[in-house]
Amino acid sequence: MVQFEVMSSSLPNLNNSDAQSVGTSVAGAAPTFSPLYQQIKALITQRLESGEWKPGELIPSEVELGSRFKVSQGTVRKAIDELAAENLVVRRQGKGTFVATHHETHAQFRFLRLTADVDEPQRAENKIIEVKRMRAPAEVARQLDIKSGDSVIFIKRVKSFNGVPTILEDIWLPGLIFKGLTAERLMEYKGPLYGLFETEFGTRMIRAAEQIRAVGADPESAKFLGVPPQTPLLSVDRASYTYGDKPVEMRRGLYLTLNHHYQSELN
Repeated sequence: MVQFEVMSSSLPNLNNSDAQSVGTSVAGAAPTFSPLYQQIKALITQRLESGEWKPGELIPSEVELGSRFKVSQGTVRKAIDELAAENLVVRRQGKGTFVATHHETHAQFRFLRLTADVDEPQRAENKIIEVKRMRAPAEVARQLDIKSGDSVIFIKRVKSFNGVPTILEDIWLPGLIFKGLTAERLMEYKGPLYGLFETEFGTRMIRAAEQIRAVGADPESAKFLGVPPQTPLLSVDRASYTYGDKPVEMRRGLYLTLNHHYQSELN
């Protein structure tokens, strides 16, 4: 089994207020000795998580943030550099720094590592097979950090590229967070699924961890993907997380790689 972790981020949980000195420790708490820019990064992340600055919005300048947190502009810049590297914010030359959003074209397939073998435009289409509310099986509950039997929303869909069925996905979401998500809403929505989660449910996917293995297509998946049974597929189990490293999605995808390959950059 191959394991990948995609776009990970470390989000310390600090509760310092803007009026307090960032370096002041909470009474009775052991000092963390984290670098100052890391503390500023945590404070900015808290603002992102709370929704003070919405996805796609311009955040205050480095000078303004330095004044707010009583630190130098260089310290703020280093914090924002890390946030940008983790795709939480986006720098735009001459315009400032914006909260990243899944609605941006380059971010729509941020967690999808399937790449076409040929360099040509890929027209993506989604076909919803099933949407239902159900009680969480034990494995799903463990992955989502909820109780077995809690409500989850199950989605089965086929993703096609240029008209060719390529990915069969089973998706589980916590029912409490995604209350109101219906098959009708999914079928009428034409943008990226994570964009829908971000806009309508206030849940932004920050990072994902994947486990990958090779499998043969069972009769049901073979039917949906239009291939003979036992055709080689990649089985990709993904857990996706929002701020605070909270799991908010479990996804199992079967990838057909006749015209695509899985690509991962290793640093």
